[in-house]
This record gives sequence, C-alpha cells and structure tokens, in this order.
Amino acid sequence: MRENVAVVGTGRMGGAIAKALHRGGFAPILYNRTFGRAVAVAAEIDSAWVVDTAGEAALAAEVVISMLADDDAVRSVYADLARAARPENVFVDMSTVMPATIREVAPAIRAAGARVLDAPVSGSTALAESGQLTLMVGGDAADLERARHVLEPLAKAIFHLGPLGSGAAMKLAVNAVIFGLNNAIAEGLVLAEAAGIERVIAYDVLAASAVGAPFVSYKRAAFLEPATTPVAFSLELAEKDLRLITSLADELGVSMPQAATNLALIRDAAATGGSSRDFSAVAIYLRAAQREGTPT
Repeated sequence: MRENVAVVGTGRMGGAIAKALHRGGFAPILYNRTFGRAVAVAAEIDSAWVVDTAGEAALAAEVVISMLADDDAVRSVYADLARAARPENVFVDMSTVMPATIREVAPAIRAAGARVLDAPVSGSTALAESGQLTLMVGGDAADLERARHVLEPLAKAIFHLGPLGSGAAMKLAVNAVIFGLNNAIAEGLVLAEAAGIERVIAYDVLAASAVGAPFVSYKRAAFLEPATTPVAFSLELAEKDLRLITSLADELGVSMPQAATNLALIRDAAATGGSSRDFSAVAIYLRAAQREGTPT
C-alpha cells in the first residue's frame, strides 16, 4: 500500500513534485488554494486525491510538503496546518521565502509536537518530475531523517545546511546567481546578434563555453523560441525573489550591487512587456531597446 504524502500548493513546481512522488511509490494528497489547480494535477496521477483545506492534508499524511507562492501564502497556509498538526507530522516547506518567515510559523507547528523543515529546491519543473532536484534543507538533522525517504525520490542531492531558515537563505543565494546568469545570457546574446552573429549559433557557443552551466542548456528553448516555449519562471516571480534577495542582503549588511542591477532590469522588462512572461524575456526587452536606441 502506498504511503500518503501531502503536497500543499500545486502550481508548476508543486504539481511536478506530486508526479515525482507518485513515481516514487507514494500516494499524493493534494491541496491548492485555487481548488481547480489541484484537481487538474490529480487528474494526471492515478493514486492522488484532492482535499478542501490544508488542515485536511496534514491529517491525511504524516509528511506534508508545501510549495507556495510567497511569504504571505506561507503564513496563511501554515496557520491552517498548525491547527491540524499532530506529533506524527513533518512539515517540509519548499517555498522561496525569507528565512525569517519559516522561523515565524515554526513555533505553532512545534507546539503541536510536530516537526518543521525548510527545504527549497533548485531545478526546473522537468528536473522535479524526473526526481533530479537539489534540496537545501534547514532544521534539525533528526527531523530531516524522518522525512528523508519522502524527499529522496525528488532529489539528486540533499544538503543539510544548518538550523531552520538555512535552506531559505541558501536558496536566495543560489537564485542571486541564477538571475545574474539569466541576465548575462540575455546581454551576451543580444550583443552577438547586434554584431551580426546568428542567434542560434551564438547560443550554441555560450552553451559550449566556460559559462555553459546546466541553466544555459535548459533555458535554450526559452531564449531561442520564446513565442512557443511555456513559461517556466515568470518575470513577476523573478522580481519577487530579487526583492527577497536584496532585502536579506540589507538585513545582513551584505553589499550586492549586481542583484540590485538585476532587479532593476527585471522590473523594466516586466513593465514594458508584461510580468507573466518567462524571465528569459529580458533578452526581448534588450533587443527592443537596442532597436529603439533607448538606454536601459
């Protein structure tokens, strides 16, 4: 019989995680604040079913994975989870939020005798579905061991980084590099095109060069075929994460001038073409600015 695992938040990444859990031998219990999204994911997974509240998800499964949009969503959903929490539960928040947010919601969970971890992920939705994510975990080592059998089908690597909130901090550090790389690819690509080099060839050279990180490979279609490639990570979400990154930097007294520049560029791209586009659309924004001769 399959063990139940709850997935709270079934957007792009949460839905992909639910599918990976099913392939790993678990029965996903799904909850999403927009009910129809959970129903759509459940329709693709034989053993999944949908519940009406986050609390019901916590009652139906011992391990509860949350993948939520932002800090306010984590606070709201975890208030519901705390009311239903029991000693058997391990709550694993994979959302990209400020470290202080998971620390803020933890006492109510722990008051019920339950455990809580923050374990944000690095990787695309395709890597999530294939169980190849990198997990960055904060919290007690013993709590991680209680949840490890559920997390292993999702991950190629699981790093325990320290106390609660360490995973959230590391995720923001990783994303600071990703946004820098995304925007640098856009600038390099547009520069090569302006010099008369075909876009596809220029991208192939970038991918084969010293900057050819995995990100460059899996963003290929987004940069080369933006009109037909599904959005993997929107400009709106990129702006949200960069605001978190710069806020954490300010809180810790860390100078991050490149992150501040990347935030301004992402905001400009969102303002001129719509925030729902993939964040690779920075290249589209830069091309338009170059054609118009407008400074960015």
